[in-house]
Parts: sequence; C-alpha cells; structure tokens
Amino acid sequence: MQKKNATVHLLILDPSQNDAESLVSLLRNSGKATRAHRITSEEDLEETLKSGNWDLLLARDLEEEFAADDALAMIRRLDKDIPFILLTGQESRERRVAMMKAGAQDTVPFEYTDLLVLVVNRELAALDERRRRRVLESHLREAEQRCQLLLESSKDAIAYINDGMHIYANQSYMEFLGYEDIDDLICIPVLDTLTPESQDKYKEFMKSFAEKGEDGMTMNCTARRSDDLELNVTMSVSAATYDGEACTQIVLQPEHSDAELEEKLRQISSQDLLTGLYNRQYLMDSLAEAISHAGKNNESGALAYIALDNFMSMKSQVGISGADLLLGDLANLLKEQAGDDLALARLSDDAFSLLCQPCDEKVMADHAERIRKAVEDHLFDINGRTLQLTVSIGVAAITENSPKAEELMARAHMASSEVRKLEGHAQGNGVVVYNPADFETLDESNSVEAIQKALEDNRFRLLFQPIINLRGEGEEHYEAFVRMLDKDEKEVSPYDFLPPMGPSDTAIKIDRWVILQTIKQLSSHRSRGHDTRLFLNITAETLQDKTFTPWLSVALKAARLPGDSLVFQVREGDANNYMKQARDFSKAVHELHCKVSIAQFGCALNPFNTLKHIDTDYVKIDGSFTEEIQKNNEAKEQVKAMVKSLQSNGKLTIIPLVENAGVLATLWQAGVNYIQGYYLQAPVPEMNYDFGDN
Repeated sequence: MQKKNATVHLLILDPSQNDAESLVSLLRNSGKATRAHRITSEEDLEETLKSGNWDLLLARDLEEEFAADDALAMIRRLDKDIPFILLTGQESRERRVAMMKAGAQDTVPFEYTDLLVLVVNRELAALDERRRRRVLESHLREAEQRCQLLLESSKDAIAYINDGMHIYANQSYMEFLGYEDIDDLICIPVLDTLTPESQDKYKEFMKSFAEKGEDGMTMNCTARRSDDLELNVTMSVSAATYDGEACTQIVLQPEHSDAELEEKLRQISSQDLLTGLYNRQYLMDSLAEAISHAGKNNESGALAYIALDNFMSMKSQVGISGADLLLGDLANLLKEQAGDDLALARLSDDAFSLLCQPCDEKVMADHAERIRKAVEDHLFDINGRTLQLTVSIGVAAITENSPKAEELMARAHMASSEVRKLEGHAQGNGVVVYNPADFETLDESNSVEAIQKALEDNRFRLLFQPIINLRGEGEEHYEAFVRMLDKDEKEVSPYDFLPPMGPSDTAIKIDRWVILQTIKQLSSHRSRGHDTRLFLNITAETLQDKTFTPWLSVALKAARLPGDSLVFQVREGDANNYMKQARDFSKAVHELHCKVSIAQFGCALNPFNTLKHIDTDYVKIDGSFTEEIQKNNEAKEQVKAMVKSLQSNGKLTIIPLVENAGVLATLWQAGVNYIQGYYLQAPVPEMNYDFGDN
C-alpha cells in the first residue's frame, strides 16, 4: 500500500488556479503530503514529464486548446506509468468507456470529492505495487544472472539433458569430457559420452530415476572423452528446469566413496545458516513432494506462511546484528512450538514456513493460532532491549487438486497478506485460511488455468493459411495460427483467454508450444521435398524473453531445420512499445538465419520510424487498408506509396485479408509481393495448398 507519509507528486490539468488549489487541499486534508504542478500547455507537460517523477495526473474534462485527451495521449506516447483520472462535469458512461479504453484509470465527477479520494487512494496503491514489482523483477533478474554465473564458474562438471540429449553444459563439464565449445556437445547424446559397457548401466539407471524420482541418485560408470580417454566417474542426477522446460541435471565427479562427507554436504545444502532451520530450497522441494504425494495417494496436507509484522522498521531500530539475534531467538521459539510433526523452514528475512502431511488446513490453522499467540506473548531481549513481535500467518491446503509448489506458496502468502484487511488487524497479528472460492474466478474465459489445462489435455490445434507470391514465383509460405477448444468444444484463440496484463509466462508458453509443434510439422513436410517457410506470430512477452533465442537454437538443431525456414512475425504495436527488445530480438534471430516480419503495419503515427530501428525482411500491411482500397482512390494511392517506399528499403510486402478477386488488380498495380486471405484458402489443419496453380 501507499505509505501514508509518502509525498504524492501531483500533476493537475485545469485552467482554473482556484480549482487546482482545491484539489491539492482535498488530498492534503485526506492525509496525503502533496506537491503539485499545474499544467499550462502541451510543451509544459512534455518538459515536466521528462524532467521528474510523477505519481498522479488529475485532468478536468473541459474544451481547451490543450485538453485532457491530449494529455492522456502524451502520457501513453512517452510510455509513462502515471495514473490518469478525468474529472468530468457530469456522469457519462460513453465518455468514461472511451477514456478508459484510451488508457485512463477512471473518471469521476468533479463535485464527488469523497469518491475522488477513494479512487486516488486506489490508484496510488496500485502504482506503488507496480513499482515494487518492477524492483522485485529487477532483483530476480540479477539473482538469476548470479545463479547462471555460479553455474558457469562452478568447478563441478554440470550439464542439463532432455530426452537423453545435452541442452546445456558448464565449462567444467566440457573440459572434463574434452570439448572446447558448447555447440560441439549440444546435440551429442549422453550415451555417446560413455563406454559401451556403461551404456546399458546408464539406461537402467535413468529408468530407475524416472520411476523413483529421487533427486541425488548416483551411479558409478566409465566416461569416454572426446579424445577417447576413459575416466571412472560418479554420475548424480536430479530433476531440474532449464529455460522453463523440465529436464535432468547430471553432475560428473571422479569416482570416490566419501559417503560421510557427501551426507554432511547434503545437510549443509538444506540448512539456513543463520537459524539452523531448513532453508527455502529444502522447503520448496518438500512441498513439491507433498503435492505429488497428495495427488497420488489422496492424502491431504497443509502449508503455513508466517510473515513477521513490521520487521523492517524493527530492523532499523536494532540494526543488522540485532535483527540476526532476533531471528535466531524467534527460530528457537518457532521450533519449540512446531515440535516434531511440522517441517519448519526460513524462507526469507521476514518469513518462515510450516509444512505438515498428513494434515488439513483446520489442524494447521490451530497450530498457526498457537504459534501466533506464543510469539505475541514472548518478550525478546536484544542487547538489553526488550522487543515484542507479532506474525501474520496464511494457511493453504494441500490436496489432490493443488497447483505447483510455487503457486501453492503464493496462496499461503496471499492469505497472510489478508490478515491486515481484517477488522482490528491493520498491523497484522492474525491467521487467515486460503479459500479458493474467495480468491479465484470461476469464469473459465478469464482463467490462465484453463489454458494450462487445455495444453495438458491436448486441446490445442494448429491451422495453416497459405501466403501466395503475387508475382507467380512458386514459393511456398504459410502462416501458422493456434486455436484452443473451449469447454463447449468451440475453437477460440488462447491469447484471448489471457486476462488483461496477464501472466507473461503463460503467453510465452503458448508461443513456445506453437513454435515446437510447427517446427515438428514443418520438418516432416520439408522432408517430403517441399521448400516451405512458415510465418510464426510471437507476443510482446516473447520479445522480452532473453532466453528465447538460445532455446530456439536448440529446437532448430534438434529438428534439423534451417533457420531461414522460419519467419517470426511481430505486431507493429508491440515493436513500438518494446523498441529496444524488438531490435535485439531481430538481431538475435537473424544470427540464427531466421527471418523477421512486422505485422499490422501502417497504424502507428509514424510507422516508418519502426523500420529505422528494427531490421525486418517482410512487412505485412494492416488488414484495414485492404478494405479501404476497395472503397476509395485515396486509400489506393496511400497503399501504393507505402509499398513503393517499403520496397525501396528492401522490404518484401504482404497484403492480408484478400477476400475477393476484385482487389487483386489494384494490388498487382501497387507492386505488392505477397497476398493472403480467404479468397485463396481459409486456415486449415494441413499444409496442403497447391502452389503450382499460381
């Protein structure tokens, strides 16, 4: 939530100095320290936005030379995260809808001051959460980079494998087996790095690992280096993920039998050094096992998330060393209360967790209440200073229907946050049990889980629509589309199922599923003598995914497909919103010899500016132009000029939504390279169009 004492930096667009002052007074009287600037012109707003950080813009809906709509457009153009609230003269549903579609957060009648304060509080709180999320995402990226650096610099020989093939290996692993470059190893099966005598042993070992699923299983075998030198090694395996995909981690070590040392290392790796409790990794692994156990044996369990209330302010009072002492004393208290039945772990600076199975959420809630009261009643003596702590505890059930470990932990975390919303618990100190009915929508059309379930149930379908060379050169191009069968067995786009501002990883999952499946089909299709290229649409989320091109490289090698058989298509809007990421993406896929296309071209205020920054091979002009050129000559001339300019810059042009023969003559005269639409063929499940007819 927005801190009460945080200064609100406010922009006001209002021709009346007095009315602007009344808005400032309103917010100050509601308890907010406010610093405001009244906008006087377009130039003033642009300079102000570029020179400072602002939290809110209140704009009067009046007919002025520089009006509210113009101010909102500028905020969107400069891509500023500033909540925009329109103050209207009277309520108008149409006006409200139009402004919110344009990017405003809300509209409020100017006289409804009580409602305005509530809306301002809501938007400032949402802004604060977005800013926190961005900081956390930055920390996450840094942590992932550190982990990758540790992996790469580790002296242990570590590799990740999928379907028996290497997909990653660190430097130590490559040196251990005598390879100089990861590309030399990436497509080599693990079997080929073992002696013939060890290969059967390895197959049985991996079969046993797949059945038992016990991380850390080991076997002794003989590895064969690239120079044919043989080494006796101990191979240990664990389940892992790489680039978001499930795989297996293998570690090779010179053969030895120091079991006592290995057990000691295993204990240390699962222990939090400050408190002596289990660490987060151990808890998450145990939680994953508990969820799996619940699914297999229908044996319920429960998880509790224990959040320390106001820990940061307490830490500032006692200092870092004092906070460490406090956490140590608290850990001992929690250990006493938990007993032997509950697995207790430290998750972070200000959070602990309890895990129990068999158990249910009611029993865990009783444990949690006992722990909450014990903490509240305990007096902590830190360097001669007496302190009291309280905790907010969220409880989530583990059942056969539970999500993955990370999502279940998020449920317990969310429940602990709900404590502060209870009456009389603004400072925390309570227990809340997570109820899915209270937190989750039951409307499948807005459910990310529906997409995941459709993927698991194989309810995704690929369709292909031909793209024809209007010059009759006989090339074979298709665009791939994905459809999902909903609960009524109707075909819908899964991207439409994503909620607004939905989880980016879900969009990435869909993109990767489409790419993998199309690569498989394209590989099979090309093996029958077709020189076919596929256009694949990608989302803004994939544009920003730095792991995409390494993943794509592995996928292309595994399918033995040339890179130039794929054309990645980016929407103009996404390219403009993420210009730097789109530029880097284009460069990276070009290095893999893939092609790039910009779709929906021509809708931006300055569409050709996009092409100055992003290297594209194809440009698909927006379908709205196809309709317009059949209605007026001005649109025809506009398309001709656009096509000419694009081709002079070395771009191949595509016109979509060609629904009848009447438009073909115009497109031919305009010099368009390719056409696409239902006049040629609707999207179908097979790549069966006869390009010889053209």
